[in-house]
Amino acid sequence: MKKTVLLHRGRKNEENFQIVSVNGRSWKIMKGVQVQVPGYVAEVLENSRMMAETARRYVDERAN
Repeated sequence: MKKTVLLHRGRKNEENFQIVSVNGRSWKIMKGVQVQVPGYVAEVLENSRMMAETARRYVDERAN
């Protein structure tokens, strides 16, 4: 099942794509563009986003 994802653009010094690998297959996903990806790739991207947010909260809590 395909899902539509949209990765937000990063800063100027960041790559304009993100690479996702699952079971030996890789996808190069452009940022700032809606793209269709398999559901399991969308799940990896969502898990990555959640972990990044958790890490940011952890760092913020320790800084204060």
